[in-house]
Amino acid sequence: MFSDIQAPPESPLSAQVISVSELNRRVRVAIEHNLPLAWVAGEISNLRRYDSGHWYFTLKDAAAQVDCVMFRHKAQFMDWQPDNGMQVEVRAAATVYEARGKYQLNIDVMRRAGLGALYEAFEKLKAKLDKEGLFSEARKREIPAFPRAIGVVTSPQAAALRDVLTTLKRRMPSIPVMIYPTPVQGDGAAAKIMQAIATASARAGRDECDVLIVCRGGGSIEDLWSYNEEMVARAIHACAIPVVTGIGHETDFTIADFVADARAPTPTAAAELASPDRAELREQVAQLRGALTRNTRRTLEDRMQKLDYLARRLTHPGDRIREQTRHLAHLASRLQGAFTHAADRRVWSLDAAARRLRGASPDMRTYEREVQQAARGLREAMRRNFELARSRLARAEAHVNALNPRLVLERGYSIAETADGAIVRDSGTLAVGELLKVSFARGQVETEIKRKE
Repeated sequence: MFSDIQAPPESPLSAQVISVSELNRRVRVAIEHNLPLAWVAGEISNLRRYDSGHWYFTLKDAAAQVDCVMFRHKAQFMDWQPDNGMQVEVRAAATVYEARGKYQLNIDVMRRAGLGALYEAFEKLKAKLDKEGLFSEARKREIPAFPRAIGVVTSPQAAALRDVLTTLKRRMPSIPVMIYPTPVQGDGAAAKIMQAIATASARAGRDECDVLIVCRGGGSIEDLWSYNEEMVARAIHACAIPVVTGIGHETDFTIADFVADARAPTPTAAAELASPDRAELREQVAQLRGALTRNTRRTLEDRMQKLDYLARRLTHPGDRIREQTRHLAHLASRLQGAFTHAADRRVWSLDAAARRLRGASPDMRTYEREVQQAARGLREAMRRNFELARSRLARAEAHVNALNPRLVLERGYSIAETADGAIVRDSGTLAVGELLKVSFARGQVETEIKRKE
């Protein structure tokens, strides 16, 4: 066993006497440095479990045996309980317990005998299917957010089925559930699981379900091995509807998990992944309703403010006509005042000129005649200007009156309005039986439409 250990060269210290402790220490160092971690197969005997959590036992075969120890920080992660007489495989490092000079194996990992072949087959099939693209993320389909029906492939007696049904009833009881019964372990289980998946896929065209849950509870690698069979993996790959797996516990991975469109750590989690949450949807609807209400109220308030603003700017045509009439009267008054003021200034200027002329002793009769003639001309000009202004004012008044709807009514016309006050311009917008309000030059009536042409 120690063929790789080189004997130390002869030296003056070779005759040195060492203690037993030093000897055991050197043996431990030599063993640990020259024997790496290795897998060792054998049968368990003399198994002892201490309150400290450490396990001590003997690993033996037909020709030899070796003491073993598995400390608590390793043993606590075991998901099964070893017992005397079990055939196991351990990954261990050889060492020496120096206090007693005892050679032993320090166990790192323990598994049932034969699992090495299973792991090898698992990795081989995984590499093969991965190379073919069965694990590709590009081919995985989205799980329907609101499935019409959910299919479940599992054993009717399995606790996993109860967990799935309880979860679906809690989250969305209105979704129908179709169960495709199959054994989940044992001889021929893989073929029956494959057949159940194929049945669900074939019935997908009849809208029997649109998402499929493949699940079972936890167990050893042997218990879960049906889901590591190639036929199950290819059935999931060929399934016409998305597949969600919930096989074993969170630490368990099978070939089926890699092929499925989605993998959940447990059957309960698979049911949650395949179904919407009614409570969450109600909360989302409530939030959307609140947001819609707030947005609608804000929009209405904005529209009402805009309507008030436009209403303040809107003026009735009659009011505008009256305002323009008053403005024209004011302009006419200002024009007449301007003419009068100009005439008065001319008269004052003539008077001043006459006074200056009289002071200079001019020919008064001549100037008087000229002044009288100029005064007559001025009065005539003022009369013409005033008549011209009156004519312009009359034309403006006539133009304003032409825009006055009341004068149109005086000529025998009438105005028809709908119940909400809209002026009717096209009979095509009216319906038989609709009420109208008709305004005349004097008074109004309410009438009902009996016939349209």
